[in-house]
Amino acid sequence: MKLTLIYGGKSPEHEISVLTAASVMRHLDYSEHVVRPVYINHHGEWIAGDEQHAPLSDDVTLYMEAGDAVEYRNASEYETSIGVTVTPSDVLGPDTLAFPVLHGPNGEDGTIQGLFETLDVPYVGCGVLASATGMDKIVSKRLFREAQIPQVPFTWIRRYQWEHEQEKTLQRIEGELVYPLFVKPANMGSSVGISYADNRDALMTAIEEAFKYDRRLIIEQGVNAREIELAVMGNDNPIVSVPGELVKQQAFYDYDSKYINNTVEMQIPAEVPDALKEQLQSYARSAYLALDCAGLTRCDFFVTYNNDIYLNEVNTLPGFTQFSMFPSLWEATGKSYAEILAELIDLAMERYNEREALALEGE
Repeated sequence: MKLTLIYGGKSPEHEISVLTAASVMRHLDYSEHVVRPVYINHHGEWIAGDEQHAPLSDDVTLYMEAGDAVEYRNASEYETSIGVTVTPSDVLGPDTLAFPVLHGPNGEDGTIQGLFETLDVPYVGCGVLASATGMDKIVSKRLFREAQIPQVPFTWIRRYQWEHEQEKTLQRIEGELVYPLFVKPANMGSSVGISYADNRDALMTAIEEAFKYDRRLIIEQGVNAREIELAVMGNDNPIVSVPGELVKQQAFYDYDSKYINNTVEMQIPAEVPDALKEQLQSYARSAYLALDCAGLTRCDFFVTYNNDIYLNEVNTLPGFTQFSMFPSLWEATGKSYAEILAELIDLAMERYNEREALALEGE
């Protein structure tokens, strides 16, 4: 099977996507697949590299330099393959499977998934609906509330409200929630644009920062809690991994802490009682089904020191970098990185064949 690995993108999470692409290319089964890397640069141009018939070595990093080349580089030498500007239909044909590893807007929010549907190609991961709702923190929280999954208290605001009714908006937030608060863009991941606020001045600064990334924001009640994450895979009958914990050395991990400085530590499996583990797995499965997810997600929870559980968010395209929780959780559960990739491809074909069968029945 020919795989089109799509990465990069216009999102602020561009660099994470490139790291994920390199990891995926190192672990795919090249006896089963031919892989063509397709880079989307910061301007939205699609640039395809050469087809790959063998894995990259572990010490090689894949990246694109200003959209001009696909480079496979190690410490002392590198091989360069000049990229070719393409359109989506040039690299997404009837004999290909799309493997997007695009994080953030235009990658995991349903937009590129809609393109795959329009071009009638199978693709790895969640569909349009699950991607769009999972990416939007406001919409997903409403759906989780309908599914009776516990969440921390929250509210949301729009840019127009902030620009025209600032004092009224601040009074409403402070009337509904109690400091400390977390302010987040409604559609963003990897802690981009997220800030911690423990007073009104900090709240105003946090709101201004978050509005750089979205016109809608969500404000959540802060809790003193552990951060527990679980990985989910499957289509209509998903399975859930063991839980893992982000070991907190500080109150809040921003983008640099997670991906640039690599100061986040993971404890896998998390030390939780069996009953709590089963409840977390049950809530993760319920959240997956509530959004009609497919392929994969990572479900992030807060667990207080009284063992109260709150669902934080669902990430429909979690990272696969060497620092990522998702593959590490499955490794602890008994699936290797290569096995995860093989299963995701099988799940993609299962969902595609299901859609094709329904289309034929409807004719």
